[in-house]
Amino acid sequence: MSDSVPSQLPQASQATALADRMEFIRDLGVGALAEKMGIEFLEFTPERAVATMPVEGNTQPVMLMHGGAYVVLGESLGSMHANLMAPEGHVAVGLDINATHTGSARSGIVTGVCTPIKLGRSVSVHEIVISDERGQRCSTVRITNFYKRIA
Repeated sequence: MSDSVPSQLPQASQATALADRMEFIRDLGVGALAEKMGIEFLEFTPERAVATMPVEGNTQPVMLMHGGAYVVLGESLGSMHANLMAPEGHVAVGLDINATHTGSARSGIVTGVCTPIKLGRSVSVHEIVISDERGQRCSTVRITNFYKRIA
């Protein structure tokens, strides 16, 4: 991880004041990896963030959703939400992430619902529940981000 942080990141005070918080994502972008994996944000509010990802193209050799793909979806949601809620003059950077896979999507799309567990002055913790189209929980991801001051 580089210590340099882009200075063009939107500030939390600007982002949370937007009537349409999806504009925050349009301004910042979701990142090259999330784009390659087909992640699409559907909802983005201070209370939660929701995104989908196709199973196709994100599978392991036995045609089940790859566990790492669940983690990418979880980190994309948790990090983006942490940045939305970051104190002014700070950016969220990942400290820890873990995932427990309890189901296996084979086709269609999965949906991740991210909710904050803790939004502190220096760290945030988010839980992301990822479910298949039948509503079966496939993975639970927890991410901790540190709020780093932007110079």
